Amino acid sequence: MPSSAEEALLEALLVELAAAPDGTSLPRLCKRLGVRMSVLLRTLAYLGDDAIGDTHGPGWVRTFEDGERTLAQLTDAGRAMARSLDAAEILPASHASDLQPDVDAPPTRG
Repeated sequence: MPSSAEEALLEALLVELAAAPDGTSLPRLCKRLGVRMSVLLRTLAYLGDDAIGDTHGPGWVRTFEDGERTLAQLTDAGRAMARSLDAAEILPASHASDLQPDVDAPPTRG
């Protein structure tokens, strides 16, 4: 089961991506969320369509190239999930710097 820091990071990421329907660059997301690129990439993989082990992700985000930049964007399923989150549970992006996990480990699926 994800830790509360992991859950908070997932929610903050969904909020950030929901605010940018055309996508957001990965370096900008790292800065806004206060996480290392490796943490962001694993989190995006966890939320994407790809399988990690025998478990497929929920398909909430996708990454794509825009020239030399890599952007992340919510899918339709991701936008629906972001809308379904209770506003009281979502941390404002300004507090996201407190969300960086202590270890550089991927979120767990559970």
